[in-house]
Amino acid sequence: MLIEQAGTGAGAAPPSPERLAAAASLPELYGLLEPLSVGPGWAKPTPSIWPSPKETFRPAHWDYACAKAALDAAGHLVDTKLAERRNLILANPVEGNTYATARTLVAAYQMILPGEQARSHRHTPNALRLIVDAEPGTYTVVDGERLPMLPGDVLLTPNWRWHGHGNDGTAPAYWIDVLDAPLVQLLEPMFLEHHPEVYEPVRATAETSPMWFPWAETQRRLEAAAPTPEGPWGTAVALGDPAMETIGLAMMRLSPGIATAPHRTTANNVFAVVQGEGESSVDGESISWRRGDVFVVPAWRPQSHRSDDGAVLLRVTDEPAMARLGFLRETAGQGAIA
Repeated sequence: MLIEQAGTGAGAAPPSPERLAAAASLPELYGLLEPLSVGPGWAKPTPSIWPSPKETFRPAHWDYACAKAALDAAGHLVDTKLAERRNLILANPVEGNTYATARTLVAAYQMILPGEQARSHRHTPNALRLIVDAEPGTYTVVDGERLPMLPGDVLLTPNWRWHGHGNDGTAPAYWIDVLDAPLVQLLEPMFLEHHPEVYEPVRATAETSPMWFPWAETQRRLEAAAPTPEGPWGTAVALGDPAMETIGLAMMRLSPGIATAPHRTTANNVFAVVQGEGESSVDGESISWRRGDVFVVPAWRPQSHRSDDGAVLLRVTDEPAMARLGFLRETAGQGAIA
């Protein structure tokens, strides 16, 4: 006896409860479920829950020298009328990805020419920038406060804070941006607003601000910190507690010749090199880096960091978000959590 398949297929009328209840075989039931946009959980094409994190995003490294050269070329080709921000997105080299550096974070190199201003806006993603090369006169304006941007400084623009940038110096300024925009895209509360006056007026020039971590102060804190050279992050000091709701920041000092303890975490980590050079072992892969470079260690990849002559790295992590959601897991070495 042939089973009638009427009521199945694209555009077909949904089957009645009576028709569903009368299904005489699994193929017939599957066909009836299709127009309802319902799938049988016992016959999923791929698992929806798995024993440990998938290795989707890859460890990757970006060279500052190449990025700087490309930005210099863009300086002749891209003005602030064409793009609000002259930047280069560091997209993880995983198939199909064109934006995110890690699952929840995106990093970019940005440059502003002498005499330029980047228009003010605000958005729901949290953002920060590490200044790589800049002369006095380079600045950002956050909610009306003008803050200097000098090499090694870290500046914040949290969720929905007005911000714009300018360069009153004589040379281009270069920095590294990191945002949680991929996380906001996944959760979908994405909003962007342009300042009604184009460039936010400066109300004050701040000498201190919770939005600004000057490099000189960070150096002082690193020197005063109790040395933990073999810890998972070397000798580290937090910038903020945490810096923002979804993003944590820490400056890591690597002692000469001492590798950090192997470590893995469900947090995603983006590293920017502030001083020195060295190499990192990430899931068995060796990554060499130097000042201004960026590299990413996706969630749950074993990692260890080392510098022959000593180095300082900025670690940008979604650890606060993972901790708040109860998803943070960490372990020493490469083994599973006990």
